[in-house]
Amino acid sequence: MALGATAQNETSSSWGQRLAFVAKDSTFYFKFGFRFQTLYDGRYNLDSDVYEDAMLVRRTRLKFDGWAIDPRVVYKLELAVSNRDQSSGHNDESSNTANIVLDAVVKWNFAENWHVWWGQTKLPGNRERVISSQDLQFVDRSLVNARFNLDRDVGVQLRHKSANDKFRQILAISMGQGRNVTDRNPSEGYEVTGRLEFLPMGGFTAKGDYFGSDLERESIPKLSIGITGDLNTNAVRSRGNLGNFVTFSNTDDAYLPTDLRSLIADMMFKYNGISAMSEFIKRTAGNNEGRYGTGSGFVFQMGYLFPSNWEVAGRFTEIHADDTHTVFPDQREFTLGISRYISGHDLKFQSDISFQTFPGQTTEYVIFRFQTEVAL
Repeated sequence: MALGATAQNETSSSWGQRLAFVAKDSTFYFKFGFRFQTLYDGRYNLDSDVYEDAMLVRRTRLKFDGWAIDPRVVYKLELAVSNRDQSSGHNDESSNTANIVLDAVVKWNFAENWHVWWGQTKLPGNRERVISSQDLQFVDRSLVNARFNLDRDVGVQLRHKSANDKFRQILAISMGQGRNVTDRNPSEGYEVTGRLEFLPMGGFTAKGDYFGSDLERESIPKLSIGITGDLNTNAVRSRGNLGNFVTFSNTDDAYLPTDLRSLIADMMFKYNGISAMSEFIKRTAGNNEGRYGTGSGFVFQMGYLFPSNWEVAGRFTEIHADDTHTVFPDQREFTLGISRYISGHDLKFQSDISFQTFPGQTTEYVIFRFQTEVAL
């Protein structure tokens, strides 16, 4: 009896590059990847002397992207499949279904340095939000992002950059209710977002202005300054693209719309392992019902990546609610983070410890988190 032998199939891909395929006739290019985060979160209430903790799968994502027919026509599809990812979709406006689709967008490079995007994706808001949750310097984004970010929406974006990559401009027009809303426009409002970026020393290595830590160890100082203005007309969610849908009363189906205005200023600096990022966001509402997330926030973070790929970073965050009642209180937080990058942001261990206070209140928290990121 003859014995057959089989060999393992091999691929030219390496860790973090994802699996890629090209059609024989070059009519399409396809990449597939996945990532997940496992998180331990422990919180000690100094006021009540109570410690609570949890272990969970914080995020699980499936990523698909490539180009179709013409390399200038790029697509991206990203799905969120953990329970934590999907929990925000259980409302009538999303047909009470899981909120799975994160990105579903087509990007067309129709002229040199000009792109148009069409579909559902992140708006050009604060830098910390646009940076992928895979590529953060800390375990998670700051309280400023949690309270005031623009998040994702469905619409069209026009993007341009100068030939020397020192100036970038983005204009977005979107529906204004956030991702995966299945109702027809419930408020007849729209959202307009404009962003300008200035990079005086030119572009960062490997697009480093949109990931945390100076993993590329910039040989010359690099700086990016961004300003965003956003108007969400007849907004019906408490945080614009996020939050609860606001109605006149708990039993009334009629929405209580308002115009939300956001002003965002941010920066990223990197040089020789040193990195610094800062953001200021202010949001105002057109009415004084006090049921929208209005106020301002400031965050500054800075870190140093040692040659051994260990990093130490610190972050200060402050939230100021409007004088009138809003949906969240004043907060202040000091965070110290330690990260170990095994394969950049594709395989890493991160931990941080925070001291969080609520000015005007006695409640204080010490928060410890440890997270593992695995991404292919």
